[in-house]
Formats: sequence, structure tokens, C-alpha cells
Amino acid sequence: MFDQKLLDYLEGFITPERKARFLDILEERTNYITVAIEDVYQMHNTSAVVRSCDVFGVQQAHLIENKFGKRLDKDIAMGAQQWVDLYRYKTTTDCIDTLRQKGYKIVATTPHGENCSLTNFKFDGKTALFFGTERDGLSKEVLEKADSFLKIPMVGFTESLNISVSAAIILQNLTSQLRNENVNWRLTEDEKLEKRLYWTKKSVRSLNDVLARYYGTK
Repeated sequence: MFDQKLLDYLEGFITPERKARFLDILEERTNYITVAIEDVYQMHNTSAVVRSCDVFGVQQAHLIENKFGKRLDKDIAMGAQQWVDLYRYKTTTDCIDTLRQKGYKIVATTPHGENCSLTNFKFDGKTALFFGTERDGLSKEVLEKADSFLKIPMVGFTESLNISVSAAIILQNLTSQLRNENVNWRLTEDEKLEKRLYWTKKSVRSLNDVLARYYGTK
């Protein structure tokens, strides 16, 4: 059960401006779109994608770290990892199965083939966007299990973009589109409360001491 009294207590340790900022940002957050990053080698790319999730209001990112281990650089992410929920997986199968159980459609981003262009994309329920490695793209497993495919229209000689650039372009476009859709894309009230508490804890200095005083007086 959510502890509203704890939230009220902890919010007394942050400025009214910061509390208001949390409330404003939470109104623009969504779990209707999520991102999955599969075995990206360059650490700065994973970090930049997580940063884009925060910038465009995507609350969750799923990191598949089978080949190269953890690939998140907090300096490149610029603190975004504090505000975006990160889920880590050892296999692609685990990630896809988890997202399907949560009701997501699997959308593979790839520049190859006659895929749906970003300009023509239409939402068909909750959407998980999969991004692959810099050189080889997404694995065969993702391509075989995907519900649909998505590509960025390009008119130059180069056939693909850096993953972090691709993610930023797609997220900016689709989150803007989503906010004009007649669907309930915002977080639930319970999700907003949980995030307020989590973010407030991140913002309170000497949190352990503050929590000890709170629980000691209950």
C-alpha cells in the first residue's frame, strides 16, 4: 500500500519549485511507448538513448545485455538514469516475453526492406521499439518475432543512422503523435505517486537519516 504520509513528509525536504517540476513532468510521462536496446556495444549510444527517453517523456527503457554486459555511462546519460526506469535482461527472449506479457506490440526498427516508414506509422496498442547494434542491427530473433517494422525515411547515400540519433528522431516523432491520439497514454495515478516518491527520495540529502527519523516517530 502506498505511503502517502511518507511522500508528504519527504516533500517537506525539497523546494516547492522542485515538487512542482515533478508534477509537471509526470503529466507528460508515458508507458504507452517503451524502448528496448539490444546488445549495443558503444556505451555512449545506450546512454544517449536513455537520455532521449527522459527528454521525450518515455518512462521505461529495457536493456538487453547478453554480449557486452552493462553499457550505461552515467556521465553521457546526464543523470537521465535517475528519472527513467531501467530494466535489464540477459537474453532477448526474456525481454520480448516480458514485454508481450505487459501487452506491448514488438516493433523492430531497421532501415532494410519495405518496412513501414516513420511518417506512415500508426499506433496499434502499446508499443515497444527495439533498437539494435551499430553494425549488424537487430538480431534474427527480434526480426522474426516482431509484430511490425519501422524505418526512418532517408534520401542520401548513407543507408543508416547511428542508433542514438535514430532513437531520438523516432521518439520525438512518435511521442508527439501519441499526445494527439485518442488513447490513455499517461501514467496512472498510482504510477505517478510511485514516481513522485521515488524521485523525491533521489532529491533528499542524507535520505537514510531522514527516513530513520520518520520511521522512529511513527
